[in-house]
Amino acid sequence: MPGRAARTTALAAVIAATVVSMPSAHAQPAEDALKVYNDLTREAEKLSQDHLKAQSDLQHANSIVAAATDAEKKALADSEQFRGQVDVLTEASFEGARFNNLSALLTSTSQQDFLARMQAMNILASDQNEAVARLDAALTTAQKARTDATTAAGAAEKFAADVSTRKVAMDAQVSTARSKYQSLTRPQQQTLASTGPKVTVNAPAGAAGAALNFAMAQQGKPYVFGSNGPDSWDCSSLMQKAYASAGVSIPRVTYDQAKIGRAVGRGEVAPGDLVIYYAGQSHVAMVVDGTRAVHASTEGVPVKVANIDSIGPISVIRRVVG
Repeated sequence: MPGRAARTTALAAVIAATVVSMPSAHAQPAEDALKVYNDLTREAEKLSQDHLKAQSDLQHANSIVAAATDAEKKALADSEQFRGQVDVLTEASFEGARFNNLSALLTSTSQQDFLARMQAMNILASDQNEAVARLDAALTTAQKARTDATTAAGAAEKFAADVSTRKVAMDAQVSTARSKYQSLTRPQQQTLASTGPKVTVNAPAGAAGAALNFAMAQQGKPYVFGSNGPDSWDCSSLMQKAYASAGVSIPRVTYDQAKIGRAVGRGEVAPGDLVIYYAGQSHVAMVVDGTRAVHASTEGVPVKVANIDSIGPISVIRRVVG
């Protein structure tokens, strides 16, 4: 019937309009998945920096152990040298030499001989006292060096355990983040992987400009947690190698990069400045100009240029040179 057909057509139109106007059933979960992925990778990056810092602390502790051990060996060698001098003088005493004025008087044959013996015996007595003092100092130094080496070895052992613990935590977090990446939609993965148009700049002269040129040349290379280049980077290794290319040595991890050079305000940033992000100072980027920075963001996202303020909450900005 015409009336029923008309109502059916109208109902179909309403249903179609309702379906079109409703948000996709998959849109919100996909957005949630992307947010979760970003949160997971940010935490994985922090744990990666923690692990790298622990490794650096372990290397420092091991260098202290080596230095203390070398100091002990040198002190013991010195003590053996001075011990030999003491033994010679002691043996001379036992064989009849007396390093005193009475001995000189009783054995001298004339006034002149007495004075000569007095001078010689005073020199020998002084040598003996000096040798004993040096032996004592060398043994004291050796004992302190041994104590320092023992203390440093204990610290190194603790750092080694910390490295292992942080490595386990980092690996677990990275694995979780990578699994979450696989749950993202293909368009989301493609958006993350896009670098956009490659940015070119006229970097200033000097070390900061040379570092910036290096960092900009890495656009499009992948991020890998803990990577040191040259085919992939993490955020802080890119900064370290960029400045190394300019002949400037800076620390490996963001926590230490946040302390170098001098602090500058957001309104006075210049090319080559390092921007440290988040309260935990776990991410770093390099200033391109007043509004942009280049950085290695996270896995799934290549090295790229982004708005300075869009990367994350800024903790501190450091000028490495100048």
